[in-house]
Amino acid sequence: MLAVDSGGSGLRAALAAADRGVLARRASTVPVRTGARGIDPEHLMEQLVPMVRALTAETGVRELTAAVVGAAGLSTLGDALRAELPGALAREFGVAKVALAADAVTAYVGALGPSPGAVIAAGTGLIAIGTDLADWRRADGWGHLLGDCGGGAWIGRAGLEAALRAHDGRPGGSARLRARAEAEFGPLPTLPGQLYPRADRAAVLASFAPAVADCAHRGDPVALDILGAAARQLAESAAAVCPASGEPRIALTGGLFRMGDPLLRPLEIELAQKLPHAHQVPADGDPLHGSVRMAADLATDALTLPSDGTMLYVAPKKGITPVRDNSPGSHADHF
Repeated sequence: MLAVDSGGSGLRAALAAADRGVLARRASTVPVRTGARGIDPEHLMEQLVPMVRALTAETGVRELTAAVVGAAGLSTLGDALRAELPGALAREFGVAKVALAADAVTAYVGALGPSPGAVIAAGTGLIAIGTDLADWRRADGWGHLLGDCGGGAWIGRAGLEAALRAHDGRPGGSARLRARAEAEFGPLPTLPGQLYPRADRAAVLASFAPAVADCAHRGDPVALDILGAAARQLAESAAAVCPASGEPRIALTGGLFRMGDPLLRPLEIELAQKLPHAHQVPADGDPLHGSVRMAADLATDALTLPSDGTMLYVAPKKGITPVRDNSPGSHADHF
């Protein structure tokens, strides 16, 4: 089975077997391009083909029976990917079963598996996704200008605002955050010129989030208030997508939660208040782990997650004979 995770930081791929788990992995730090047609299937294949060739050479795998590709932006920018990628995977590798999923879906499955609940996926941005196994629901994920409330860029921006308030002498400022901002960006009056022209503004804002967390760990009241407000935003998004009945589970995934107690403690309180019927559990794994799980179910026709054509698209089966590796040393493992 082939599992792929395509996101803003690059592309990761793994080969896995139902009885042995992940056999080998490869990664690229080059994100797949997005253009006028949305996510570029040709650019994805340009990166993926040599990675899969290297993986099959390393493992001796000669046949791939299923592939799951998790891709950031699939639900809104995935038309070309849905139209072209299954056929390309069938032609290149003989994959008969292909599913394409939004990265929020693979994050969900990596964290909770195929069970009802909600997952908060937070890094630079923020999205919450939930399912009752009949439909998918998502909240936020609208980017740093319109949303991603409580995510890394949101926290970093709030921290820089507090630094600028201290610089101006306005209420709500933090001298400690001002000092950290000056150490990282230089004189604060130059900050707008450094930030506004950049295409990677979200990443720049998020780069200050660890400073906010550090100040919170040191007891800065403004930094603690920022993380408390972030926790409320995260819990509100989770409440918007979590099933309203039963005993759903909630999991957290993404680098934001490495901030530790100043964020996790208020978030635990907020979730308990807003979702008293839900149970918070540790995430089992990351989005690539979710792709592996889905590929295993797809290979055995056991994929029970709701396929809505956008968040999760299961392509019609392709009856294409795989290209076999007859080089010396290859063997006939089938996955």
